[in-house]
Amino acid sequence: MSPFRAAEAGAALLLGLLLLLLTACGSRLPERAFETRPTAHPSGGEPLRVGIITSATSPVGGDAFTGPRDGARAWFDALNARGGIDGRRIEVETCDDGGSGVGSNACVHRLVDERKVFALVATTALDYAGAPLVAQAGVPDIGGQPLTPAYDTYPHLYGIYGSSAPRTGKEPGWGGVLYGGTEVYRWFARERGARTAAVVSYNQTASAAYARLVTRGLRAEGYRVVQEQVDFALPDFRAVAADLRAQHVDVLFDAMDTHGNVRLCEAMETLGVRVDAKVTNVQNWSSSVARDYARAPGCRNSLWATASSRNHQDTGNPAVREFRAAMGDRPLSQWQLEGWAAAMWFTDAARSCPADGLTRACVERFMNRPEPYTARGLLLPVRFEHLARPPATRNTCLSVARWQDGRGWVSQGEMTRNCATVPQLGYRP
Repeated sequence: MSPFRAAEAGAALLLGLLLLLLTACGSRLPERAFETRPTAHPSGGEPLRVGIITSATSPVGGDAFTGPRDGARAWFDALNARGGIDGRRIEVETCDDGGSGVGSNACVHRLVDERKVFALVATTALDYAGAPLVAQAGVPDIGGQPLTPAYDTYPHLYGIYGSSAPRTGKEPGWGGVLYGGTEVYRWFARERGARTAAVVSYNQTASAAYARLVTRGLRAEGYRVVQEQVDFALPDFRAVAADLRAQHVDVLFDAMDTHGNVRLCEAMETLGVRVDAKVTNVQNWSSSVARDYARAPGCRNSLWATASSRNHQDTGNPAVREFRAAMGDRPLSQWQLEGWAAAMWFTDAARSCPADGLTRACVERFMNRPEPYTARGLLLPVRFEHLARPPATRNTCLSVARWQDGRGWVSQGEMTRNCATVPQLGYRP
């Protein structure tokens, strides 16, 4: 897969979070920030301690970031039930950074300096201010979600989607520029025949900037683009919905938060406006869609999601079945599956080392190997390349699913064959 798509996806997700932060205040670390997951000492040796940093409480609201953490915990629980790694059980320590830079630094200090964790896994931080400290300490951070440019900036950090950036610790990407591909837009043009796309944004700097990036990508793929902008404080979504109908829009993209998306869908429902596809991102690829869009069933059934991981409802895949069995009766999400894959990645890296020679350097040799990693088919091939220059084009693949009431998220084609060679567009985070 293209590691650059991670930066674009991260920018889309972070945008919605930044919009919510505009009216938020305070950066005190929550009282329940440090949560140790107790684990009995193994008979085969001292436990291997890993840490998980999550913005479990933040201005965005509860459970917005907990999916990767919960998926990773489920993996480690199952792993410990099988005896751990070479007889060593995994002791998981979690830390809630509260969604703030102050909290991020406090979590890094707690886990790295005080608890001496061997590695971090499935980090999901709204403001990963502690990333430079993690890199300085040489602690492997494996399978984190790229909500900030940290995973394309610092050594020892390995985002879930990979990276080709130099990662010298000086600036993100190449000279402060990150790159995103146009594979999503290519797929909808090729597979759905989409020709007219709308991009809806707020009249706010971050929203408008990301909308311009999406518009560039769509135009690069030959779309006619309808640009819609609403007031952040008093958005008129009915006017947008009416214009979508007048402009005969095929596919709808946005640069808004989840609340804005739901309100737009409700306005479309009220006016009877339909589009072939309303495209959302990996964070919204969850079973909560039925609840979130309860008042807009027509719009809900036009929701599509794209990612770089296998649909968590693909029960024909044995790795997905194992994940679902470990999660039990809990509501499922794509981020949980990616957290599970991150923990698997760490485990495979640790198992590549001799039992008496498990070191961070050995784990990082596995992470930096030229062979791509797929987490037993749960991820599109991931690797870390350290390219001096970004490529102009890239052959990339895509996992696609659409929501259907009564069936949930239905995969659209095999992700390893949803591929195309697409241009890479630069932007500054």
